[in-house]
Amino acid sequence: MAAVTSTPASPPRKTPRHKIDGSGAEEKLVASLIALMEAGTTPWRREWDAAGGGHHVNLISGRRYRGANPVLLTLGLHLRGSALPYWCGFAEARRLGIFPRKGSKAVHVLRPQVHQRGEASLVEAAAPSSPVDPVELQGEGRRWVSYRPMALFNAADLEGEALAGLLQARREKEGLCRRPEPERLAAAEAVLSAWPVPVRHGGDRACYLPLADRIQLPERCAFHSASGLYATWAHEAIHSTGHASRLARDLTGSLGSPAYAREELVAELGAVLLGDRLEIGSDVRHHAAYLSHWIELLRESPRLLVQVLAQARRAVDLIAPEGVEEPG
Repeated sequence: MAAVTSTPASPPRKTPRHKIDGSGAEEKLVASLIALMEAGTTPWRREWDAAGGGHHVNLISGRRYRGANPVLLTLGLHLRGSALPYWCGFAEARRLGIFPRKGSKAVHVLRPQVHQRGEASLVEAAAPSSPVDPVELQGEGRRWVSYRPMALFNAADLEGEALAGLLQARREKEGLCRRPEPERLAAAEAVLSAWPVPVRHGGDRACYLPLADRIQLPERCAFHSASGLYATWAHEAIHSTGHASRLARDLTGSLGSPAYAREELVAELGAVLLGDRLEIGSDVRHHAAYLSHWIELLRESPRLLVQVLAQARRAVDLIAPEGVEEPG
């Protein structure tokens, strides 16, 4: 939380709703997300299950999906009730003789393209970054990045004779890369401890105090598990990236205000991304009223999800920059 108080106010006053007609991939995603939240779920939260596959990867190449895309793919898992974090595009699946089942729907992730003045062709960037408007890059000449949606199908939606072998091979390869829990938790402790915002333990609430630029956490023994401690710490660390000396997000919203709800959503999605990078998952439990706040915000502006994902990705990059890898 970005304030000392940890319980949200009553649901916000009803505001005029912009129609979500579902005409585009983004609006379809937001409409589905709202439906899940109205059912009482937080569909981007995902406990870490190394035995179940861990990171979202390409079924065939094993390359990890990066940037803000893990959140979009986790949403995709919830929407289709799958537990398999393996994905591939239609064309690459068809080359191997596997196809989406009839009626299956793709999940759209964001693939970056780097443009350069005077070049007729587009050079694809190495790793997906934030789903935002074109961004000018540093360096000689004018270069900028734009993003195009890339449709992926989950392994649970595919069929064909080659599928069983592909799944077995992917599980075996992912198993070889699996790190034991003590190693993952020690790495998470090292990354979070290296973040320069001081942490104090005590009391029964977790929060980030912007004026003091300090994170407050309960005593370690108050958490049911080490991963629960690190997930909560990650959430508050994301809040701290919004300080005026860092990313300068609006942290002045009062409890129950749209600005407060938006910042909580940035921290929630940022904690999901950070939990994926640190391999600890995200298990910060919020009061149900937050869902009501977020539903209202998304109904008012479906574009908000993309904007918040961009802010969350930038926040996570400050704390734990990710390596460069092809998106799939």
